[in-house]
Amino acid sequence: MNYYIVTGASRGLGEAIVSELLEKDNTIFYLSRTKNHSLEEAALENQTDLQFIECDLTNVAQINAVIESVFAKIDVFKAAKITLVNNAGMVEPIKIVGDAEENDIIANVQLNLLAPMLLCEFFMKKMKDIPCEAVIVNITSGAANRPTSGWSAYCSTKAGLNMFTNTIGVEQSERNNKVTAIAFSPGIMDTQMQGTIRSAGKENFSSLEQFKDYHEKGLLRSPKFVANVLIQLLSGSLENGRVYDIKEYV
Repeated sequence: MNYYIVTGASRGLGEAIVSELLEKDNTIFYLSRTKNHSLEEAALENQTDLQFIECDLTNVAQINAVIESVFAKIDVFKAAKITLVNNAGMVEPIKIVGDAEENDIIANVQLNLLAPMLLCEFFMKKMKDIPCEAVIVNITSGAANRPTSGWSAYCSTKAGLNMFTNTIGVEQSERNNKVTAIAFSPGIMDTQMQGTIRSAGKENFSSLEQFKDYHEKGLLRSPKFVANVLIQLLSGSLENGRVYDIKEYV
C-alpha cells in the first residue's frame, strides 16, 4: 500500500495531484480547510481510500496533532511508501515592503514556510520507527530565485523552503537516505493563485501586465499537466535535497 499526505487539495495543483493518485492501491489523506466533493466522488469510482483531514495550516499549533491523527490511520505493516506533499501556499500579501499588513505577512510565512517545516519535522519523527520508503515533496516556485517587486514574502518563503529541502538532503545523505526530500517548481499554472495575482494593483505589483499576458496568450499550464509530470518524477530515482523544475521535463 502506498500512502500519500497532500496539503491544500481543495483546488489547484493539490486537487490535481490527488486526482492523479486515485488508484486502488493508494490511500490518500488530504489536508485542507474544506472538503473537495468532486475528489470524494472520483475516489469512490476508483475504489481509492481518500480521507479528508480538516485543518487550517496557518494555525501551526495544530500541525503535530494533525500528523498524529494521520499516522494513527496508517497500517505500518502494509506500507510500501509514505509520501508527504507540502503543496498548500499563498502569494498574498502582494505589497511592497512598508505597505503590507503585519497579520498578512505572518500568515504567509506560517503557511508557506513554517507549516511545511513543521510537517516535515513531525513526519520524519514518525518515520524513524517505520521501515518503509519515505518521500517529501515541497512545492516551491521560481520566485525563490528571482526577487519580484510586491512578492517579498512569497519570494522569501519559497527561497527558505528550497534551502530547508537542500538541508534535509544533506542530513539524510549522512544517514543513508532514510527519507528522500525534494522540492518541485511547477512553473506558471492556471490556478486561483494566478487570478489573485492578476487582480493585484499595479502600484503594488509592477509585473502585473506580464502575468495578464500569460493568461491572455494561453501560456499557463494546466494543474493536471503539472501533476502528471510530478507523479512521473516520483516514479523514478530522486536526488535527495534537489530542487526540480518542471522546465527540465517539458
